[in-house]
Amino acid sequence: MARETYHHGDLRNALIRAGLEVTRSGGPDALAIRDVARRLGVSPNAAYRHFADRDALLAAVAARIHADMAERMHAFEVDGLGAADPRHRLRAVGLGYIAFALDEPGWFAVAFGRIDNGPRSADEGGMAPPLILLVEALDALADAGLLASEARAGAEWPCWSAVHGFASLALTGPLRGAPRAAVWEHAERTVDTVIDGLLAPEGAASVSPDVHAG
Repeated sequence: MARETYHHGDLRNALIRAGLEVTRSGGPDALAIRDVARRLGVSPNAAYRHFADRDALLAAVAARIHADMAERMHAFEVDGLGAADPRHRLRAVGLGYIAFALDEPGWFAVAFGRIDNGPRSADEGGMAPPLILLVEALDALADAGLLASEARAGAEWPCWSAVHGFASLALTGPLRGAPRAAVWEHAERTVDTVIDGLLAPEGAASVSPDVHAG
């Protein structure tokens, strides 16, 4: 009982930290409130006073992962690819997302393995930090006159789909087990292709009416 009292003042954060520890290597399946409580030396009932169920704890862990992921993406942008050029900024956001997935597959699975853990749209409010970085990068392109307003609307979703899909291919799909250098080369090509398409001159990707004639 004394140990429970000792942890109680900051037990909520302690539970989240313990959840981060177990999911980093084991992914979402490694998280169980009883096991996490045991690691901290408290009873499950003490843990349930802070989280109604496992899903509530998992969501809190995912929120911390989103914040950490955004910090790493921002550092990737500043240290590696620069933020002065809006195009480079968007490229850094995309590659930073993929880099986090490759470096932290367990946490990536927690952060985006469930619908209610993923980024929400601006209309829904409460956007996850990684999505905020993407939205800000796209807005910077629009503010610089490199992305038309009609192309900017909703552009975060095809961009996010591309990097998330690539990350999934690299972690659990046909690129799994490929050399990191090869995976990274494909990642760069994926991000560059998406940006090229997004910034293509108006009509460059459209199909001429004559193509379907006859």
